[in-house]
Amino acid sequence: MSKDWKTPGVYVQEINAFPNSVVPVATAIPAFIGYTPYATYEGTSSVMKPTRITSMEDFNTFFLNPDPLAKPYLPSYYLTKQKKAPAAGKSYSFNGDLYTIEPDPGTIYYLYNSVAMFFQNGGGVAYIVSLGTYGAATNTPINAGEEMINVNVKLADFQSALQVLKKFEDVTMYVAPESTLLSDAEYSTLIEEMLLQNSDLQTSMTVIDVKGGREPDPQLWVDDITKFRNATRNNGLKYGAAYFPYLNTTAMSIDQVDYTNINGGDVSVLMDILNPATSPNPVAAEIINSIKSGNSLSVRQNNQAFMMASKVYASLLAIILEQINTLPPSGIVAGVFSHVDASRGVWNAPANVSPVGVTNLTMQLNDDDQSGLNVDAVSGKSVNAFRFFPGQGVLLWGARTLDGNSQDWRYINVRRTATMIEQSVKLALRSYVFEANVSTTWNSVKSMLTNFLTNLWKEGALQGSSPDAAFKVEIGLGVTMAPQDVLDGYMRVTILIAIARPAEFIVLSVVQHLAKS
Repeated sequence: MSKDWKTPGVYVQEINAFPNSVVPVATAIPAFIGYTPYATYEGTSSVMKPTRITSMEDFNTFFLNPDPLAKPYLPSYYLTKQKKAPAAGKSYSFNGDLYTIEPDPGTIYYLYNSVAMFFQNGGGVAYIVSLGTYGAATNTPINAGEEMINVNVKLADFQSALQVLKKFEDVTMYVAPESTLLSDAEYSTLIEEMLLQNSDLQTSMTVIDVKGGREPDPQLWVDDITKFRNATRNNGLKYGAAYFPYLNTTAMSIDQVDYTNINGGDVSVLMDILNPATSPNPVAAEIINSIKSGNSLSVRQNNQAFMMASKVYASLLAIILEQINTLPPSGIVAGVFSHVDASRGVWNAPANVSPVGVTNLTMQLNDDDQSGLNVDAVSGKSVNAFRFFPGQGVLLWGARTLDGNSQDWRYINVRRTATMIEQSVKLALRSYVFEANVSTTWNSVKSMLTNFLTNLWKEGALQGSSPDAAFKVEIGLGVTMAPQDVLDGYMRVTILIAIARPAEFIVLSVVQHLAKS
């Protein structure tokens, strides 16, 4: 409408030539929930304050001790001499004696290394929700084969973090690798609450680590899967994706492990191993005595001296490093999600991908093993597997949500694509709030949504040989709205979409026939 101009002259009036458009929301922004090495930045506490980072350098800036000599992660492993091999778990032989090497559960945390593996695998943006710093050591190892529960990891801390995350609509994944350090009952409660929150917010999903994947029993590992399915209950299953087993990674290197990781830093235990009566090593003995007397050398210098003096010491650190680098898969999975979304689109299944920095699995699965994970007729709860294939290495070999029997929400990429479309359209429609609820507005909305969905179809997100076969946008009086809806102030829009689904089972038929002249 022209203005009431009163002065002669030339006036410029700009008119919008293009309609409103739908901008796709970000799809791979995880919130890592857990304990951090340090939880103070510039004198202010970072606890329960979601912090946005884009690299491991950012994490180090916000959550590492500014003291350059402070280690970001110092788990403690205990060497315990055994009279015979334990019934469960691993044992190691040194100089003819059997030892177990098991962690002090109070010193075990997964967040730091999981975030590092997230960025290695293509992660871009993440939020870190610090639950606080590491708790006190128990100074006692777990028994070989025993489930690891860290008494410093509290269910209440995770629950408080979930309440904080309700205000962050851009978070699309919940990742809590340290939830596996809770007791079974608390773990079950937390997973259910995370899935319920995902279901309520409709903006995110939870990447779940199955307990029991750290040291699966070759015979009884199926019991861990059954226990997980029984404990997960049936709420919000389409918003969760579970993974098994744990992964052997390269998150930390050998130069980040030393004698301070052994028995809480007490080097006395090393004397029998590095300087046995049957094969004396006086140099190693001298180093041990020097450390006990408080020499002026740094830990790094003492460690280098040990490495040069004893091959047994180097092999001992390698065993401990392997255990430290055995991680729940959720951080790596979040990185795979981000990489696939960025390179191929959220509508592609995040599977058949070789994760970076993964060297092996805690358990090798075959087709028969995975069949019971991928499809479960009783509970319907699918568990995605990491598999090792000769010549290809470790692959993420599964793309199902926990709602594995659902025809609508069976696949992760279908769930996440639908969430992306829903949230993108929701944000775009905000510009029409309080607009006149008339045909002009309806045509504008339909045009905007049709253009958005057509572009998705061109990129391969939607099935169909034409846009008409891939989606349909309906809006209007007598179509989606009754006269009473207009009187009540409701504008109703219906979108029908055919999201692309993965070819999970490829069937190759081979038939013999006679040769033809």
